[in-house]
Amino acid sequence: MSAVPKSPPGHMSVAEFLAWDSGDRSGRLWQLCDGVPEAMAPPSENHGAIQSELGAMLRNHLLAHRPGCRVVTTPGIVPRIRSADNVRIPDLAVTCMPPRGDRLTATPVLLVEVLSPSNADETWANVWSYTTIPSVEEILVISSSPVTAELLRRGTDGAWPAAAEQIGGKAELQLTSIGLAFALADAYRTTNLA
Repeated sequence: MSAVPKSPPGHMSVAEFLAWDSGDRSGRLWQLCDGVPEAMAPPSENHGAIQSELGAMLRNHLLAHRPGCRVVTTPGIVPRIRSADNVRIPDLAVTCMPPRGDRLTATPVLLVEVLSPSNADETWANVWSYTTIPSVEEILVISSSPVTAELLRRGTDGAWPAAAEQIGGKAELQLTSIGLAFALADAYRTTNLA
């Protein structure tokens, strides 16, 4: 018999959120948005496949070229603005800091979100919160359908661009934060969009 999820309490701090037991044993992820715990819907098959393919490509590249860096799946990320009230959960993060063994990933340089049509507003709210993190150099938002991506890259002056770079299905994707380039279509290798 599985436990019945508890109703989230009212406003929570990051510390309260990290200590909270939702009672939810479904495997669902929760994130804290402006002090309110929010359950995240299970990803689609394409979403999971894209996340897995990108995670593998990032890991292999980092092992070969940036061994001091590592990729983390569904990390806890605390934005700089309203940091006491937010723990966001991107699909992937790259950090070059040693593991600390806690539930939050420190100083990410690259964050990846897989965009599903059903959660576009929530995903973009997360993306804009990530731009407040000083260590983040790039944010990749890759669509689960169709084969497209948007890339935000912090300028040398520290500012973010007014609009994301649009990347189409046959284009090469350049992640300068970690020195990786690959065909965007490679991320879709195990989806029905391949």
